[in-house]
Amino acid sequence: MTTIDRIQATIADIPTIRGHVLSMTTMMCQSIVLVKVFFSDGSVGLGEGTTIGGMTYCPESPESIKLAIDAYLAPALVGQDADRIAAASLLMAKTVQGNTIARCAIETALWDGLARRLNVSVAQLFGGAVHSSLPVAWTLASGNSQTDAEEALEMLEIRRHNVFKLKIGKRAVRDDVAHVAGIKKAVGDRASIRVDVNQAWGITDARWGLAGLQEIGVDLVEQPIPRGYTAALKELTSSYEIAVMADESLQGPEDAAQVAAQRSADVFAIKIAQSGGLAPARDVITIAHTAGIDTYGGTMLEAGVGTAAALQLFSTIPKMRWGTELFGPLLLRDEILAEPLQYGDFSVTVPAGPGLGVDLDEDKVAFYSRDRARSVALAAGS
Repeated sequence: MTTIDRIQATIADIPTIRGHVLSMTTMMCQSIVLVKVFFSDGSVGLGEGTTIGGMTYCPESPESIKLAIDAYLAPALVGQDADRIAAASLLMAKTVQGNTIARCAIETALWDGLARRLNVSVAQLFGGAVHSSLPVAWTLASGNSQTDAEEALEMLEIRRHNVFKLKIGKRAVRDDVAHVAGIKKAVGDRASIRVDVNQAWGITDARWGLAGLQEIGVDLVEQPIPRGYTAALKELTSSYEIAVMADESLQGPEDAAQVAAQRSADVFAIKIAQSGGLAPARDVITIAHTAGIDTYGGTMLEAGVGTAAALQLFSTIPKMRWGTELFGPLLLRDEILAEPLQYGDFSVTVPAGPGLGVDLDEDKVAFYSRDRARSVALAAGS
């Protein structure tokens, strides 16, 4: 029997290529938690836990993710059967409440380790891939209309993206609609335009916003109101032709079942971290499809490991009508994978090979490690 020997969590702080403006914060750096699970047979599994904008976005932060792993999850899991991932996931759920991102990071590493031991891809453990690549959107979030329009046109020119999501919610509603309208006019019918409000609107603003966005030809609006207002989200979904997507409202299969039962959204944003792992994310997808709700491969702006994990799962889904937004590694100024994920022709390629299909560039990880930065600072002060 292969057992879990130890679990290591490392925070890496990687600068972004530009400011990434959301309704609640502006990101200049992405902090990711890289997880390695070491097994008794010498194999190692990789995982990643990443959130957006510290704790302004959700209750977890890079620091809390690492703490939950180091202080609670790792001690509970050491010595457990490495191949019984469902049992390990149940133990994690009993050990900590919530902390879906921390649990996802470890669960991902367990799947990666098992697949590597079997010399198959993680996708094979979920029934096998039906896609070798997936459509990938790009988020325009500089906060400047002209900059965003120029960025979109450049992406179209080099054939990297033809689906764009705009982060809005900081401005007044009418100003947001005008901002989006300028970019829609610039790209015309060459691209799909979508928006993400990140829960910033109340119901009145949302009515004005959806009406305006629908009029200018936007295809989809993501989480326009706070996650707890399921009845109001249903009202918006029922009142407009523009597609309404639930994101923050989906904190796992239980939330997905509630939103689906009330038909409060047209589309589900599927995030493995927000769901609590690959297996729960697959359950969210099943709930959506059973209810006739479309799906979209969401991101927490993960780096290469988390993005590869999502790709492995999403590659097994026959139809994700709205594609994916697994562009996280492209937002980072540097690459931490030994071989970067491949983007082109408006798609991202599902990595081949055993496990997640990716390996770390250990030198880059060491360079961006927060522990290294702290050591350098201490040395400079001595």
